[in-house]
Amino acid sequence: MNKIQRQIYESEGRRAEDFAASWLRFRGYKILERRYKTREGEIDLIARKGQVLACIEVKQRSKASDAQEAVGYSSEQRIMNSAEIYVAANPELLNEDFELRFDIIYVIGKWRIRHILDAFRNY
Repeated sequence: MNKIQRQIYESEGRRAEDFAASWLRFRGYKILERRYKTREGEIDLIARKGQVLACIEVKQRSKASDAQEAVGYSSEQRIMNSAEIYVAANPELLNEDFELRFDIIYVIGKWRIRHILDAFRNY
């Protein structure tokens, strides 16, 4: 992938994350972090709604089947390891009763969203 293709790919990814974040806010989630980076990897979005703390992977593809294939075991491990680091870095969470959940948001085409709650239980 050349530099221009990489920039286009990254800008499309940011646009999908922006769309997903707006969609989540509309549904009552508070976005706590975007592109949370750790030594283990990155979590696209960390959001909270009530007692749920959701670590969310966002994938944009033109077809739903392509989006589903884009998240695999290594993505799951990266996000789960990064979530452990996030919780440890935010000790106020340890004083609360919360559910840590791992979701996936597929952005299909430009405007269709499919939100998979607790996605990693199915892997």
